[in-house]
Amino acid sequence: MYRITPGPAHALLDSASTRQLETAAAALLPPHTLMQRAGLALAQLARALAPHARTFWIVCGPGNNGGDGFEAAMHLHQHNLPVVVTWLGERERLPADALRSWQRAQQAGVCFSNQPPALGPQDLCIDALLGVGLSASGQRPLSAHHPLLSTLAQIRSCTAPVLAVDVPSGLLADTGQFATGLAPAPGTLNANPRHTLSLLTLKPGLFTGAGRDAAGTVWFDDLGCPQLPQQPTAWLNARPAPATRLHASHKGNYGDVAVIGGEGLGQRGMGMGGAALLAARAALHSGAGRVLLCLCDDASPSIDTVQPELMLRHIQALNLEQLTVVCGCGGGQAIHAVLHQILTHSAQLVLDADALNAIAVDPLLQEALQARAHRQHHTVLTPHPLEAARLLGTEVGWVQAQRLQAAQQLAQRFGCITVLKGTGTIIATPNQPPRLNPTGNARLASAGTGDVLAGMVGACLALGLNPDAAACGAVFAHGEAADLWPPNLPLTANALACRLLPLA
Repeated sequence: MYRITPGPAHALLDSASTRQLETAAAALLPPHTLMQRAGLALAQLARALAPHARTFWIVCGPGNNGGDGFEAAMHLHQHNLPVVVTWLGERERLPADALRSWQRAQQAGVCFSNQPPALGPQDLCIDALLGVGLSASGQRPLSAHHPLLSTLAQIRSCTAPVLAVDVPSGLLADTGQFATGLAPAPGTLNANPRHTLSLLTLKPGLFTGAGRDAAGTVWFDDLGCPQLPQQPTAWLNARPAPATRLHASHKGNYGDVAVIGGEGLGQRGMGMGGAALLAARAALHSGAGRVLLCLCDDASPSIDTVQPELMLRHIQALNLEQLTVVCGCGGGQAIHAVLHQILTHSAQLVLDADALNAIAVDPLLQEALQARAHRQHHTVLTPHPLEAARLLGTEVGWVQAQRLQAAQQLAQRFGCITVLKGTGTIIATPNQPPRLNPTGNARLASAGTGDVLAGMVGACLALGLNPDAAACGAVFAHGEAADLWPPNLPLTANALACRLLPLA
C-alpha cells in the first residue's frame, strides 16, 4: 500500500476493466481471499490515519464494498479498538463474499448500530457504502427520505476525517462526477481531511472533475495482484524529466515562439492585449530562445517595457513556416481574419481561447485544422470546458460530466493533442489512452493562467519536445508551480509566468 503523489506515471482502469481484473484474480485464489486482503488493508490504513481514535464508525452498504467494511471492522475489533458499524443492507441480498465477511464480523462481536456515534476530529469515519458499481444512467431516483441519502449526508457532514473504500460514495469511478441525486449539497462537504483507499486498480474518477475534492488523499493497494491489462483506460500524468542544456549553445538552439492575439480597444472597446502578453512572457520564462509578440492592434506599442526581451512584430513580418505559433490568447474577433493563414502555414501551433471559438463556428477553419494532421503539422488545442463544448457542438454540462470522452473526441476529430483544462486537466492524444494531470489547485482559478499555460506549451514545442510530451510537461509544471506557490503570496498570472523554469 502506498500514497499516490504527483510525479510517477500510474495506470488508471475504469470499472469494466477493474471487474475483469477482479474476476481473473479471484479465479486464481481461494474463495474470499480478495475481500479478506481488502479488509485487512483498510484496517491497517485506518489505524495509521487515526492512531488515537476513540471511535471508528464504518458505514457499510449492501454489496461487496460493504463486505470490505465488515472485514475491516473485524480486524479493528480484534485489536480492541472501538468500532461501530452502520449497515444499510439485508442479509438475504448480500453477495457470497460479503455475507461471509458479515458473519465474521458478527462472530467477532463487532457492534452494529443504526445510529451514528458521536465523532471528534481524532476519530475516523470509513465510507464503505457504495463502490464502483454506480453508472451515470440506470439509477433509480431516490426519495428525499431514503436512508441512503440521509446516511450519505451524515458521512459528509461528520466532524471526523473520512476514509472512503475504492471511491467516495456516490462518485462515478469512470468520470469523476457524482451520480444523479447523490452529489453533496453546496457547503455540506466537511473541511476535515478526506482519504480514499483505491483497491486492486486506480480509478480515473479519483483524479478529475469533482473526484479530486471528494477523494482527497488517494492511497493504493493492489491486493497482491499487480498484473494489469496491456491497455489502461488512462494514465496519471508524470513529472517531466529535468532540463539539461549544453554550455555550448545559443538562443537559436531553443526555438522561436510567435504569440498572435491581443485584440485592441479599437475593435470592440474591449482591449485584451494582456492575454497575449502573458502567453509571451510565459513562453520566454519557459525557455524559448526568442519570443515574437504580434498583437491584433494597430495602436500597440513597439516594446514591452516590463519584458523588453519580447520582440514585437506585425503578422506580415512572421515566417510562420519556421515558427512555433501560439494563437488566440485575447484575440477576440480580430483573430478570425488571420486564422486561416495561421492554420495553413504554421509549422507548430498552439490554439487557445478565441482561436478555438472562431474555429467552432467556421466549417472552413475546421477543415483547415483537420488538414494540418494530414500534413503532419503539430497542433495542440488548449480549451476550457466551454470552448470544448463549442467545438463539439454540445453543452458544457456534458463536457464536464464526460471529461475523458470529450477530450478524446476532440483529439480524434481534429487529429490534435487536446488539453482539456480544469481540475484534473486531461491531455488526449489520438489513438492513445489520455493522461490525467495530478497537479494544480484552486489558486489557478484566476484570469490569465490559461494564457500562461498556452505559452508554456508553445515554448516546449519550440524547445524540440514532441507535441505529446510538450503538452504533458507544460500541464504538469503549470500545476506544480501553483502547488508550490508560497501561501503568503497572491498567485497572479503574470507572477506565475515570471516564476517558470525551462522544461528542456
